[in-house]
Amino acid sequence: MGAVLTDSRKNRPADGKAALEGIENAVGAGQSARPVHLWNPPFLGEIDIRIAADGTWYHLGTPILREPLVRLFASILRREEDGTVCLVTPVEKFAIRVDDVPFQAVEMSVEGKGRNQIISFRTNMDDRVRVDRDHAMRFATCAARGDTRPYVMVRDGLEALITRAVFYDLVDLGTTHDVAGSERFGVWSCGEFFAMADAAELEL
Repeated sequence: MGAVLTDSRKNRPADGKAALEGIENAVGAGQSARPVHLWNPPFLGEIDIRIAADGTWYHLGTPILREPLVRLFASILRREEDGTVCLVTPVEKFAIRVDDVPFQAVEMSVEGKGRNQIISFRTNMDDRVRVDRDHAMRFATCAARGDTRPYVMVRDGLEALITRAVFYDLVDLGTTHDVAGSERFGVWSCGEFFAMADAAELEL
């Protein structure tokens, strides 16, 4: 059974299964990331696809188990100026729901030490991300949960949540550094310092 879509051009339902097949056919197999920033297709409404906070993809509430299909869809994600995340092909565009961020950073590697070290992540979609000014990390503290959620920019406004086990390894690399007169705890990568927290709060 297909999802119900709103076709904004015709203002009538469209078949969800047909839309998924259309996306596959329009994009085809191949590269991990595509030039979606160059494509300007018509917007055809929302499709019942959701990326859960743990990185699982769902269609009509059911997990999408075809890994090649998930990776294909991940390769054509684009974040619009209003924050909407869409699947984009050269001929059509559909909005999807993302509970947190689209990707998960599941593995970390480190080259060098101190200010010269280079931190890289591998995502659950097998993207490789070197942490630098254009692929920055951020650390969002939630008072209600009492925890910190770390993220890294993957591409074009699309981030990956750094998984808990990987975050522990990242913290082990931490050091203190003066940032605008305040001692901060964080990590270096590609000559950039990424602050996690106020050092005083951590009682270092």
